[in-house]
Amino acid sequence: MRYPAGHKQEKRQELLRVSGALIKANGFSATGVDTLTQGAGVTSGSFYSHFGSKTELLKALIDNELQISREMWAGNPHDTAEEWVNFELDRYLSLGHVNHPESGCVIPALGAEIARADTSVKDLYAQELHKGVVILAKRLGSESLAWAFICQLVGALVLARAMPTTKEKKAVIGASKQFLKHALQVQSTHGHTHPPS
Repeated sequence: MRYPAGHKQEKRQELLRVSGALIKANGFSATGVDTLTQGAGVTSGSFYSHFGSKTELLKALIDNELQISREMWAGNPHDTAEEWVNFELDRYLSLGHVNHPESGCVIPALGAEIARADTSVKDLYAQELHKGVVILAKRLGSESLAWAFICQLVGALVLARAMPTTKEKKAVIGASKQFLKHALQVQSTHGHTHPPS
C-alpha cells in the first residue's frame, strides 16, 4: 500500500506528540517502548522505523519540544518588555502547567534524566536551549539575565509540582512570579539591562 506524500513525516510528528506527553508525565526511563507504541497506536516496527533507539527518540523530543517553546516565545503578542515578561510568567507559572506536565515544558519534566543521558543528548539539549536563550536575551537585554530567568521558571515549576496541596503549589508559583517581576524591574531601573520597548 502506498501512502500519500508527507505521510511518514506526519506519523513521526504524531509519535513525537504522543511520546512527548507520555514521557513528560511518567519520565523517560519509566516509559517503555511498548507503552509508547500502544499510546500512539503503532507497532514496535513502525516505531523503530522512525527512531533507531529510545535515545534517538529522546533527542528528537528535545529538539521538537524546545522548538515548540521557542515558537511560543516568538508568538508572544506583546511588544513592551514588561508586558512580554508578564505574559510569559502568567503562561509558564500557572497551576495548569504545574498540574499537567504532559502538555507543558520539557525542561522541568525531563531535566534530571537529560542530565544522566549521554554526551550526544546533552550536546543537543545545550544547543537547542541556547537558541531559546538568544530569544530571551533580546527581550531581557542580557544573556545572563535570560539564563537566570529560565532557571527561576524551571525551578519554581519543579518545586511546585512536588508540593502536596494546591495552596502550596500556588504559594510557590506566586512567590516566584513576584520575585522575577521585582528582580527584572530592579535590573531595568538600575541600568544593568536595557530591555527593548
